[in-house]
Amino acid sequence: MSVRQAVVLPSAILLALSLHAGDTFADTAAAPAQGTASAGSLDATLIALDRSAYDAWKTRNAKFWDTFLADGFAGWGAVGRLDKAAAKKEYTGADCEIKSFGLSNGQARLLGKGVALITYVASVDGSCAGQKVPADSRAASVYVRDGARWKGAFHAGDTIVDPKAAPASSAGTIKAEANDTDLTERDARTNAMLAVEKRLWEAWRLHDAEKMAAEMAREISFVDIFGTYFPTKAEGLKAWSGSAAGCDVSHIAFTDAAGRMLSPTVGFITFKAQADGTCFGQKIGPIWSSSFYVKDGDAWKWTFGINIPGRVHRG
Repeated sequence: MSVRQAVVLPSAILLALSLHAGDTFADTAAAPAQGTASAGSLDATLIALDRSAYDAWKTRNAKFWDTFLADGFAGWGAVGRLDKAAAKKEYTGADCEIKSFGLSNGQARLLGKGVALITYVASVDGSCAGQKVPADSRAASVYVRDGARWKGAFHAGDTIVDPKAAPASSAGTIKAEANDTDLTERDARTNAMLAVEKRLWEAWRLHDAEKMAAEMAREISFVDIFGTYFPTKAEGLKAWSGSAAGCDVSHIAFTDAAGRMLSPTVGFITFKAQADGTCFGQKIGPIWSSSFYVKDGDAWKWTFGINIPGRVHRG
């Protein structure tokens, strides 16, 4: 999985990048019946939800997030992982002046019963906290079914850059908040998904397509730390193995892993990663990573992930 270090903007800015300015929607949108929604109708439903979130972000409507976000929401913000309370605070507190937005290349799919993913490119002309917002970003949102409605369970976004032209990373390491070998404080399902994750990253380190494929679901997609989107397993494996991989890594470490279940057969983990080595000639910086898993019999299989550049802790 490709990695880079880049400018990290507050999560509220990334949220803005993910959402299209325009029509205002209700604070939730009706979900299509499971198994009956076409890909087009699922795309439209989830885009409408993200647009309603943009409107709440734009108007600093704090009450909106009470019903829009699931109680178990998780994402990444300016200083790390967000829960629902932290997301609500961050999404209503950014000082942004946005002139225009555009949304394109939306792709939605069901991860399991009552769990849906959408990824897309967002373009923006504006600034937040005195910084110009990057023109294009890749965003991912995951929704869970709550009765007849979808609620936001996850959100992250990443600036789109050319991997070979990306700025060199800053020196530093991730501050370890939990040792990656200490599994006693995490539940069994989180540990099971994390074990798969470690095998997957090790296979990536070795550029071993066969071992990576063994840990994956039939249908996968991925947003790497350059904001590059891989919509299929074939495209992902081609990019992560062989001479095209572009990375030379000697060691990988995980810290601060946490997991959540979205349904009996869908779960995800968020964690911080540090890889010793280079990608496309640049030193690899800290990574904030999220991976989604689906149950296949008794095994967990990786089905979606998004990596974003992590902040460097000095001292």
